[in-house]
Amino acid sequence: MEIDQKKKEASLWFKSLRDKFCEAFEEIDQEGRFERKIWSHKGSGGGEMSIMKGKVFEKVGVNISTVSGEFSEDYRAQVKGTKNSANYWASGISLVAHMTSPKIPAFHFNTRFLVTDDVWFGGGADMTPTFENQNDTETFHRKMKESCDFSDNKYYEEFKKNCDEYFYLPHREEARGVGGIFFDHLNTDNWEKDFNFIKEVGNKTFEAILEIINFHKNEEWDDEDKEKQLIKRGRYVEFNLIWDRGTLFGLKTGGSTEAILMSMPPTAKWQ
Repeated sequence: MEIDQKKKEASLWFKSLRDKFCEAFEEIDQEGRFERKIWSHKGSGGGEMSIMKGKVFEKVGVNISTVSGEFSEDYRAQVKGTKNSANYWASGISLVAHMTSPKIPAFHFNTRFLVTDDVWFGGGADMTPTFENQNDTETFHRKMKESCDFSDNKYYEEFKKNCDEYFYLPHREEARGVGGIFFDHLNTDNWEKDFNFIKEVGNKTFEAILEIINFHKNEEWDDEDKEKQLIKRGRYVEFNLIWDRGTLFGLKTGGSTEAILMSMPPTAKWQ
């Protein structure tokens, strides 16, 4: 398959998955509706933000983008396949859900396809509860393992370890949440296999998020529970602004600041 066809198939998948998430989230929420906003990239291409603030979802964003351009000299050396050229093409989907109820975890998911002189997939999914629940953790990780085992039964342990190491706040000496999977530079020299894995990660993340939200959405909570959630969100903000490589990539490549910072919760507190 030619590279242009691969680019087309990947970007179409991210768009269709965006539509699937948005439709399901609106059905769960009942009151909220996604508002869409298109943005243009400083190179070429751009993206589309989809943000909803409703009853169940205090704030959820599902963004897609397809962009191309040249890496700046100071950032180029940090990216694979840029020894001979600073040109890049990238397409992906990014989802962050901050829930009204403290009893429902926050969710993060993204997958992407990048092309320089090299090509690869990256992404993952993780969950950040205010109140850890063993059943939720087991549900989420079971779905992540299923997505990995679809392609390679060695993936889960490796990608789970990556996630645990990546979503960690060194300055707090604590994990951001209960983990999930995280991978980058995935290229097995079998593009169809890798792309099918990316699709499976998206589908299993969809299943996990819906199952956990539906299980907890009618549970009662109080002001004390909300206070704990807001403090937990503060940790989320700290990670995304200090340590997250995706935030840096977006800012360094001229992406939409509004779309990049979509991951920020609507409210948070610090002690």
